Amino acid sequence: MFTDIIKQWGASMATAKKNVEKHAFQTEVKQLLHLMVHSLYSHREIFLRELISNAADACDKIRFQSIARPELSAEPLVIRIKPDAEAGTLTVSDNGVGMTKDEVIANLGTIARSGTGEFLRQLSGDEKKDAHLIGQFGVGFYSAFIVADKVVVETRAEGADEAVRWTSSGDGEFTIETGSRTERGTDVILHLKEDAREFLDSLRLREIVHKYSDHIAFEIQMPRTEDDKDKKGGEPEWETVNKAQALWTLPKSEISDEEYKEFYKYIAHDFEDPLAWAHHRVEGKLEYTALLYVPSRAPFDLWNRERTRGLKLYVQRVFIMDDAEQFLPVYLRFVRGIIDSNDLPLNVSREILQDSSVTRSLRSAVTRKVLDMLEHLARQEPEKYQTFWKEFGQVLKEGLAEDFANREQIARLLRFASTHKDTPEETVSLQDYVERMKEGQDAIYYITAESFAAAKNSPHLEIFRKKGIEVLLLTDRIDEWLVGYLGSFDGHPLKSVAKGDLDLGKLQDEEERKAAEKAAEAAGPFLEAIKSALGDSIKEVRFSHRLTDSPACVVLGDNDLGPQMAQILKAAGQEVPQSKPILELNTDHPLVRKMQSLTESEDFADWALLLFEQSLLAERGSLEDPAGFAHRLNKLLLRNS
Repeated sequence: MFTDIIKQWGASMATAKKNVEKHAFQTEVKQLLHLMVHSLYSHREIFLRELISNAADACDKIRFQSIARPELSAEPLVIRIKPDAEAGTLTVSDNGVGMTKDEVIANLGTIARSGTGEFLRQLSGDEKKDAHLIGQFGVGFYSAFIVADKVVVETRAEGADEAVRWTSSGDGEFTIETGSRTERGTDVILHLKEDAREFLDSLRLREIVHKYSDHIAFEIQMPRTEDDKDKKGGEPEWETVNKAQALWTLPKSEISDEEYKEFYKYIAHDFEDPLAWAHHRVEGKLEYTALLYVPSRAPFDLWNRERTRGLKLYVQRVFIMDDAEQFLPVYLRFVRGIIDSNDLPLNVSREILQDSSVTRSLRSAVTRKVLDMLEHLARQEPEKYQTFWKEFGQVLKEGLAEDFANREQIARLLRFASTHKDTPEETVSLQDYVERMKEGQDAIYYITAESFAAAKNSPHLEIFRKKGIEVLLLTDRIDEWLVGYLGSFDGHPLKSVAKGDLDLGKLQDEEERKAAEKAAEAAGPFLEAIKSALGDSIKEVRFSHRLTDSPACVVLGDNDLGPQMAQILKAAGQEVPQSKPILELNTDHPLVRKMQSLTESEDFADWALLLFEQSLLAERGSLEDPAGFAHRLNKLLLRNS
């Protein structure tokens, strides 16, 4: 009989071995595990925050399913943390949604997220920087390997026939086999490293829970004492160690700044404090609560307009979905937070949300709240707002085209460099500019260029600097597009100093105007000679009202595309309308005066072309035929040496 038992045991062991499947981690996971273990050593305690966050998500999901299937909520949803000093293990358990075998392989073996390669390229080995990026990427489960040399996950999905056990030492592979868990939910069992045994101390664990997870809406329980464990025959008496109340449901007066910050880190998986936040509870025709945050730094994939984004959505405190993108426009994709509404139906779906009039009303209200928060930050804490602008300013500019209803408020939030300070820092608001406008000035003047140096040193600014008229220096590639959408601010049109015929209006006195007209009339024949020499390469040659120090500059027509817009269209594969520039000459400049004496010379055409190309080079930074330019320059230098 004993022999038969041994045979049966051997057979069962053989079957068990056959059921164990080995899998290799995705290459990106291997890289990530290495970087996390070596980059986040001083942030080790965050592993518990991340595991609790995952457990809370699992509980949220089963609570949502229970809307349609009330039997799923028969027992309270809880998260339990159990240290075992004798075994050297720490277990985080939940009775949430659980996972199937396929979900375990997908969720715990790969990073199924766009932008993985770009994310890994930005990881540098710098602890502070990498901690920020890893938090943004939302791969909190893998932080378990910071403190554990082996991790076991026992999980059973709702309605599944059997449990699944996932095991890994973080060394490049993991195993999958049948688990022993008999009820729905998940156990994450950490076999702690020798230098991480501080996380077996009950007081230390409670301290971490209070610091990071007090606001979790589900009870987080721990064994009361070791004595209770003995009295219960090995089963501990559990006690709740967090407040277990959704933070956003509390009055603002009862929430500390530290609690607001930790809640942000929980929902955003960030390691840094938020830059600003706003907590609103609205009652009346539309009832909702919104807790909205602006991060301190831009995520690595901010420019991917298809990236996962949006707010956590709750309906009457029941979690509905992560990343509900319907409540904020794309240009506010950096905002994090939650929205809890009493007005949306509980059998909500993405399609219903998109078409719902309530959703549109909520979107409009939440967008205004974000813009109000930013305006308050700009007014009350301008240094913090500058931090925001450096990180998210270019994204906010998209709002001028996307959000016509809030166009004026967005315009007030814009910041630019200008000749007022002559530094590349974008600190000047349009309101600042208007308040400094000269008496008699009507337009807001700007110049677009490829770089700050090119904008600052442009010959188009010469008359403006002479008269002390401020000019905005715009160097972002979308700035020309931006001013086209904006058009005006506070009743003042935005006018390019490099387009059209310059008319300073009341800023130019009568004597100056008459002198300019006389000079232009006298230069008429010379200008015609230049036009004849340059032929079809230009639209017009005229006397310049802009220049005081430079011999010449090129000017575009009022409706012509600037170099920035032309490049954007080319990059998008669109046809760019061809336009010829206007050449303006400063007839008081010594070089232009010398050219006036050379109109009959055989070199006159070369001089004219050289002057034109020089102006193009100053304006655009490049020429279509740089070799020809160099050849002409060398020829004229040799002839006049």
